[in-house]
Amino acid sequence: MLCFSTTLFRFSVLAATCLLVNAGAPTETVTTCHASTVQHLSCADFGVISVMTALYGRADTVTCSEGKSQQEISNTQCSLAGAVEVLKRRCDGKKTCELNTQIFETDPCRDTNKYLQTTYTCLTMIHHVTCEHSLAHLQCAEEQVLSVYSADYGRHEQTTCSYKVPATELQNTDCSGPTSKVADSCNGKNSCIIRVSNSVFGDSCPGTYKYLELAYNCEYPSISPKASVFVCTERVITCDGDAVQHLGCDTGVISVQTALYGRTDDVTCSKGRPKQQLANTQCSQEGTVDILKKRCDGKKVCELNTKDVQMSDPCSGIYKYLNTSYICLPSNNLRICEGSLAQLHCDDGLVIVVLGADYGRRDQTTCSYKRPVSQIQNVYCTSPTTKVAESCSGKESCSISVSNSLFGDPCVSTYKYLEVAYTCEYPGV
Repeated sequence: MLCFSTTLFRFSVLAATCLLVNAGAPTETVTTCHASTVQHLSCADFGVISVMTALYGRADTVTCSEGKSQQEISNTQCSLAGAVEVLKRRCDGKKTCELNTQIFETDPCRDTNKYLQTTYTCLTMIHHVTCEHSLAHLQCAEEQVLSVYSADYGRHEQTTCSYKVPATELQNTDCSGPTSKVADSCNGKNSCIIRVSNSVFGDSCPGTYKYLELAYNCEYPSISPKASVFVCTERVITCDGDAVQHLGCDTGVISVQTALYGRTDDVTCSKGRPKQQLANTQCSQEGTVDILKKRCDGKKVCELNTKDVQMSDPCSGIYKYLNTSYICLPSNNLRICEGSLAQLHCDDGLVIVVLGADYGRRDQTTCSYKRPVSQIQNVYCTSPTTKVAESCSGKESCSISVSNSLFGDPCVSTYKYLEVAYTCEYPGV
């Protein structure tokens, strides 16, 4: 396997066959110019949010100055006391966090045009999502042990583990609850398997299709969990039926390695099944990996169920499952809401290489904070753009104004965002 240094890439870790790399935690900056503009903080590359600084006010005459009078930008010593504490309370420990300046109850300088500028870093840890009725696999490299930081079972948004699930089972997004069962079962072990079901975690919201979301590290028993990061191969097993298989990359994009639809043992997905349905342990459908690769490769998230891979029945009368392994090809991934500034940055000596950029909207959750439903309904309006690559590739840092005036308007009346994937590389590499 390849070992990607974080000198070149900022990325996360998943589980299973893991490689040790240096733990570099870059700092991201997000600047939001307008009161109603959504500020989107995200640790899509790795870990969870830790807010470092937050300025609500004005510190110079240049930032967010377009179309403003000299009087509106002259006060450069305007700063709301306690802004960073507000941001930390709201966002620390989350994978994504959205807000706007309406969260502040005080105006530090009424006649000054203000902006919100936030810097944050991503605390390194493995982020793992497993849909209800599937098995969560936690695994570390040899001599490494699991250290579970947090785990929640339930649902806190409508997108995750939603593939072909009735809308009525996705509506309750306020039912996620913390659980200590994963830590109790897995801490200190090299690997651990947890059945994701109400029978294990309880049912905090009857009638809602749930998932387990957890964060953990792989570490040597004597080493601090912040000392190392692992790039790994993830494995997901989904039993036959309507359960959703969720593949996701905190870092980069999915690359499916193996996929088996059938049965290779009499233990996996065996609960409540008669012996005759488990007897054939040499059952495997040909071409399954090609189906998974065609459907999921190159995406950050891919959801499906076993019905999507069934070309024929490889073993009639046998209860089957889908066992998929995948890795995440590294890249930096940013999502910047319309009306904000996209800021791409590499370490000294490295330059930006833009892999792809899209402007528009492809889900209802990103950049949705306090937006009217009518502005986030159209999720089929995203459009690729070369403007980011043209402006930023080859530079150490780059700022782009995310607006219709620059990228065009692929969907009028829809509140949009820019999605960028890029790497930091030595020139000529």
